[in-house]
Formats: sequence, structure tokens, C-alpha cells
Amino acid sequence: MDELDTAILRHLQEDARQSNRAIAQKVGIAPSTCLERIRLLRRRGVIRGYHARVALPALNRGVQAMVSAQVRPLNREVVAAFEQSVSRLPEVLSVYTMAGSDDFLVHVTAPDIERLHAFLLERFTERREIVSFRTSIIFQHLANPVLEPLAEVNPAP
Repeated sequence: MDELDTAILRHLQEDARQSNRAIAQKVGIAPSTCLERIRLLRRRGVIRGYHARVALPALNRGVQAMVSAQVRPLNREVVAAFEQSVSRLPEVLSVYTMAGSDDFLVHVTAPDIERLHAFLLERFTERREIVSFRTSIIFQHLANPVLEPLAEVNPAP
């Protein structure tokens, strides 16, 4: 990625609905050049898609939590089955497979604390492979809306 690709990507991350012509004007290139650059970014897998950011409370998901879970036995089949089944639950936003003391971190939502508690009792305590889990309520979630490439570090000789 060069500086032009980075600038185009920054503008798309700020507002993916803006026109190609508007982005081209902002970065100082022809619309046809901008369109070709965006196509190449998609083809190379840099741009993986476009989505609408939705307010979770508007979807009756006012409570968020991170659930750390340990599973046993820790083998490929158990890990894959857990990832697949949990990621399909309607309350689950994301499933992270981790290294360290916890095997998974699951980002979940619920309408309220009572429904979160019921979800955990129904979906986590009854699974045989889960040997322990901890829940942390999320009070606030801030995200960086625009990501840029990090500088490469050259290893010391």
C-alpha cells in the first residue's frame, strides 16, 4: 500500500457511502484512477466489505458482556465445534479464539441483565466441554473508526 491507497482507505473508513468522485476529489486524482485503486484494494483483500454500524440498543441489545471460557479436552474437534455453535447464537457478536489461560473470548449482547444471566445459564453452564467461564459487563465500547498501516520495524542486526 502506498500513501494514495492509505488516503483512499481512510476516506472509505470515515464514510463508505461517499461517492467515488468525492473520494477522488479529496485525494486529488481522477475518478477513474480512484475507482481502479478501490477495485485493486478489494481484489487484494485489503477492503473486505462494507457494512452499516447499528446502535445495539435499537435492536433490543442494551447490555453487552465479554465471556471468557475454557474448554476441555482442548483438541481441534472441540475447538471447531465450540467456535461454530457459539458463533451462530443470536446473542453473540464475536468469538475470539485465544492463547493463554482462556481459550475463547465471546462478545455477547442481551436486552437486560436478567436475560444475559439466563443466556449464560442456558448456553454456557450446560455445555460439557466448558470447564469454566467468567463474564465481564461492558459499560462502554470505543473503537478506532479509521485504521492506517503501521510502520514496519526492521530487526536489529
